[in-house]
Amino acid sequence: MPRVSLTRKVRFAAAHRYSRPEWSEEENRHVFGLCANPHGHGHNYLLEVTVEGEIDPVTGFCVDLDALDRMLDERVRQPLDHQHLNHVVPAFAPGGAIPTSENILAYLWPTLAEAVPAPARLVRLRLHEEDGFHVDFVGGEAASAP
Repeated sequence: MPRVSLTRKVRFAAAHRYSRPEWSEEENRHVFGLCANPHGHGHNYLLEVTVEGEIDPVTGFCVDLDALDRMLDERVRQPLDHQHLNHVVPAFAPGGAIPTSENILAYLWPTLAEAVPAPARLVRLRLHEEDGFHVDFVGGEAASAP
């Protein structure tokens, strides 16, 4: 049976701050620039979620889109939209991982990989932070939360 990949996009708006608590404000500002603003700053993120699977001979689909959309709503949009990531995601709390696009994807991968409607599987996440900039997280084992 032929295998195909399918990409679904989900948008969410969130704020974050880049900061190392063991560094001075000057050092944080030097390394992270405006991203070290004490109150954070925000983005209108676009997350692309690519799954792969065989084409079902009965339905013609590789994944149930309604189930995929529900999973993305529950695991991305509801917990992250209009939130400050440093405050709502324990992994990004002060002293934790810095909520860069790279770390956001590493954080999301395990929760999305385990919930993709079977028999499809997650093969890529792409996070657009702004026009002209995106980060890809591709396949493999589920990353441990940063």
